[in-house]
Amino acid sequence: MRVLGIETSCDETGIAVYDSEQGLLAHQVFSQIELHAQYGGVVPELASRDHVRRIIPLLTQTLTDADLQRQDIDGIAYTAGPGLIGALLVGATVGRSLAWAWQVPAVGVHHMEGHVLAAMLETPAPEFPFLALLVSGGHSQLVQVTGLGQYEILGESIDDAAGEAFDKTAKLLGLSYPGGPALAKLAQQGRTGRYEFPRPMTQKAGLDFSFSGLKTYVLNTWQAQTEPDEQTRADIALAFEEAVIDTLAIKCQRALKQTGLKQLVIAGGVGANQRLRTQLAELGQKLKVKVFYPRPEFCTDNGAMIAYAGYLRLSSGASEPLTYGARPRWSMADLAGA
Repeated sequence: MRVLGIETSCDETGIAVYDSEQGLLAHQVFSQIELHAQYGGVVPELASRDHVRRIIPLLTQTLTDADLQRQDIDGIAYTAGPGLIGALLVGATVGRSLAWAWQVPAVGVHHMEGHVLAAMLETPAPEFPFLALLVSGGHSQLVQVTGLGQYEILGESIDDAAGEAFDKTAKLLGLSYPGGPALAKLAQQGRTGRYEFPRPMTQKAGLDFSFSGLKTYVLNTWQAQTEPDEQTRADIALAFEEAVIDTLAIKCQRALKQTGLKQLVIAGGVGANQRLRTQLAELGQKLKVKVFYPRPEFCTDNGAMIAYAGYLRLSSGASEPLTYGARPRWSMADLAGA
């Protein structure tokens, strides 16, 4: 089975083709970073319009790269939510329309399910069951994954997600958009030990996250500097990054001990952070747990994860009528197995 995947949940247009026998055949991603940089964040209407401009050329290029014609496609998967409603509707409309025109089944995929399953595109790949840490601009969640569509959310952020905290803290420090990668790069020049920031919600039981207060702590520290220089900025960036990653690692350790699971999957944009990867790899060795990551390009939004998730859904018998929709808010806990 060959599945065409379409991702348009936010500010990346992603197209991919996954083959059940050969694996990922081709994928293309167009990022809107330059478009939104002048505004310091994603402008929903501009994002939707750019998806309209990019989606068909990217789709054509992906099929060309895979050396396929439309008759070679057996199914289509598109991101149905969560995300920006206008952006989601672009992908849903194109995906459902092509499925009707090509007479193949289509399925709407949960964006975060795509992220959870992205590590399965790698070799070696995790097997069900496993613990997933989803860390992105919109989500920070610990999820017990028993099987396809079988997700139990063990903990999540009660305010800012980890990626959102990275971006907002970077803006407080005067860094360019997108802030998260810029802050991580600056932190490489920081000196450990000059500042010590709190590890929020680690002193109490539970697996929920909260990063809003940490962001405020950074702001107060930065504003307290009488003559801040670039080294001070780097030291604060490092202290912030260490606090976030320590918090994520502490919660992962708790969740692994609570569930007894022996596999940990890291997913979402923050999963590309090298300090996080290193620290969780060390945690895996300590607890004798296998740790899995998608390659960095599949940590951020992409069509490959949607094509793969769609393949699993379609091959399990999932199908949808000609009507379609998009859900800007959609909990993974509401999903069911195919």
